[in-house]
Amino acid sequence: MAAIEFRAVTKRYRDGTEAVKAIDLQIADGEFMILVGPSGCGKTTALRMIAGLEDISDGELYIGERLVNDLSPAERDIAMVFQNYALYPHMTVRENMGFALRIARAPKDEVRRRVEEAAELLGLSTHLERKPANLSGGQRQRVAMGRAIVRDPAAFLMDEPLSNLDAKLRTQMRAQIAQLQNRLGTTTVFVTHDQTEAMTLGDRVAVMREGLIQQIGSPQSLYDDPVNLFVAGFIGSPPMNFVPARIDGERIELPFGTAELPAPLRSALAGASEARSLIAGMRPEHIDDAAISADRGHQLRFQARVDLVESMGPELYLHFSALADPVTGEALMGDLPSEGEVTASSDRVIARVSAGTRVAVGAEAELALDLTKISLFDPADGHSLSSTQIAPPAPSRQPTAEAR
Repeated sequence: MAAIEFRAVTKRYRDGTEAVKAIDLQIADGEFMILVGPSGCGKTTALRMIAGLEDISDGELYIGERLVNDLSPAERDIAMVFQNYALYPHMTVRENMGFALRIARAPKDEVRRRVEEAAELLGLSTHLERKPANLSGGQRQRVAMGRAIVRDPAAFLMDEPLSNLDAKLRTQMRAQIAQLQNRLGTTTVFVTHDQTEAMTLGDRVAVMREGLIQQIGSPQSLYDDPVNLFVAGFIGSPPMNFVPARIDGERIELPFGTAELPAPLRSALAGASEARSLIAGMRPEHIDDAAISADRGHQLRFQARVDLVESMGPELYLHFSALADPVTGEALMGDLPSEGEVTASSDRVIARVSAGTRVAVGAEAELALDLTKISLFDPADGHSLSSTQIAPPAPSRQPTAEAR
């Protein structure tokens, strides 16, 4: 096992495009780290740089105590699990899992022992003589993982390994991967665009966008305390609702009504003497049916016409209009240009309520917003005004040689 450290690592292509921009990231020995973000954010490029499949343009990358910038993939002592399994179709499960050891000229008894131990760990003992074409998608993914496990590497790298599975298998495999990593204790870096996987698997999560790390933390800290609009909107399903807000003294004005600011938010905004316009974010579960919600203070109760009800079994999603103009703001901090402005869907709001709620489509419902749970964002650059976290600094944007 080994720690992994990025020190101002950049990946720049010949046309000057920077896929990864001076990121700093420390992954502890034995940690399960998730890299998550939308397509094109740089997460897979970062993973491939660890593996040695992409050259590093600037910065330093360490695996354990070794600087690996100039080491070949074979010299890095890592094992990678790919999205498409990458199994040899003409080989049996046993042969696929033991292939790397045979290439390394490991003794036959050692190969057999390691393969059988990994197969037992993964529930593949009865499938060792079968070929990939005769396995389910979940079984093939376990074979790919077994091929990595038998090598006993310093780190596992996983590039969206569950994306080809159906919903039920993905849920099962998430649990198996988490249990397996906990049992083996091997440093693991897992790339995904699925925030559900990120929230349920990792010890820590690094949220990426446009080659930059936006926030690093435990899944719960990202959910409860996002540092900017992008993280707030990306983490969570259904996503956070955004509405325009105005702070005037100790009161907050929302499309739903006006109320006194809770003390923590007053403290966060201390020093702001003039009235100002902000963006307020609220998770769907923080808007409840007032008829069954216990009023513990700091609630804003309001009437809303329900346009859509989605039944999820134990809970309902109520869709309603905030009767507000769309909110706009840049999604990132600092001088990084965004992919256009972020438009917060403030005219559409989702509340997550108990299935016991008696609300019909087209009817008026009395809802209650928990003001202690809202987040406040600066509309100019999207950074959170209420977060207790510190966002990673944006790198200085020096012009590349190509640009000069």
